[in-house]
Amino acid sequence: MAFDSFLVMLVIAVVVAAVMHYGLKLYIRNDLQSFIAKIAVAFLGARVGELIFGDWFARATYSDVALIPAALGAAAVLFVAVDIIKTLQAARSSS
Repeated sequence: MAFDSFLVMLVIAVVVAAVMHYGLKLYIRNDLQSFIAKIAVAFLGARVGELIFGDWFARATYSDVALIPAALGAAAVLFVAVDIIKTLQAARSSS
């Protein structure tokens, strides 16, 4: 992965994490550490999303990064990660 592709995916991860953390209030803890962890998870999701969804909308690419699949993957993986952690915390507190 070239450096410019890395930066594009990092920007996608930051935007998706910001929307989910601050916009949708989808978090475990409301602090900076939680937001930074979301950026890391969203970045991995962007990589996975691009591999799984392929390169939809050839015009919506930048620096060899398919923007829509990367954003969808980042959102999906981030949502699942937060949901899993919340479910595990609820199960731990109920038992």
